[in-house]
Amino acid sequence: MRAFYSLTKPRVVSLIVFTAVIGMFLATPGMVATQILLAGTLGIAMVAGAAAAVNCLVEQRIDAAMRRTRGRALPRGELTALQTLVFAGTVGGLGLWVLVHFVNPLTMWLTLATFVGYAVIYTVILKPATPQNIVIGGASGAMPPVLGWAAVTGEVTTEALLLFLIIYAWTPPHFWALALYRTEEYAKAGLPMLPVTHGKRYTQLQVLLYTLILFGVTLLPFAIRMSGWLYLGAACALDGIFIGYSIALYAHYSDRLAHRTFRYSILYLALLFAALLVDHYLQ
Repeated sequence: MRAFYSLTKPRVVSLIVFTAVIGMFLATPGMVATQILLAGTLGIAMVAGAAAAVNCLVEQRIDAAMRRTRGRALPRGELTALQTLVFAGTVGGLGLWVLVHFVNPLTMWLTLATFVGYAVIYTVILKPATPQNIVIGGASGAMPPVLGWAAVTGEVTTEALLLFLIIYAWTPPHFWALALYRTEEYAKAGLPMLPVTHGKRYTQLQVLLYTLILFGVTLLPFAIRMSGWLYLGAACALDGIFIGYSIALYAHYSDRLAHRTFRYSILYLALLFAALLVDHYLQ
């Protein structure tokens, strides 16, 4: 059971589910209906876990070659490919069933599209083919708040797309910070990550530029009056720290600093969405 659970990448899925739940609460001025909250959270979490399991299945050879991932269940031989496939199909199928029966069809179809985007388009096609894999494939990773919004409202609005845009702009500096201090492992695994194909210096510049783009994007909720001054202050503070990390990474690179930048990027996204939620209810 522990091996199956590890296939779902629980730490990654927890951030996905968190942003989806925030999307639910931001979609309504009051409280989210209990059925929508529970069924939506469960369904999205199950499908996200199934997508993670497919990712582990497809990348088991690559995972075995990388120190960060060689301890996963498939490289260690704790599970077979067939067991993983059955597990992913069962969990993902049940998750979609929950969404269509207890939430709404739009959320189910959007979640299915997100599954295909991550498990197939990103993992199978883009990741081994182009150093821009995380930029193009980041669209699937940016969908959770849209799923949450659709679960409550039954539609996708401008506000939901802004939440999507924030995570989409956040993904490259977040992932490339990781890729910088894991460059040799990605090269050994044969993956064309940006620091492997274009070098660390170029990647450091891209991290800085995308962080500046992210700063502009995070101002948009305030610009359209989706959020108020509390969110604006929190966003500016969080963005200022992120930009500081990116400048330091460009000027005085070290693997330790890249690791700290990566870890901060996770905290950044969680705090930014928490600030959106608090500001929403204070208004």
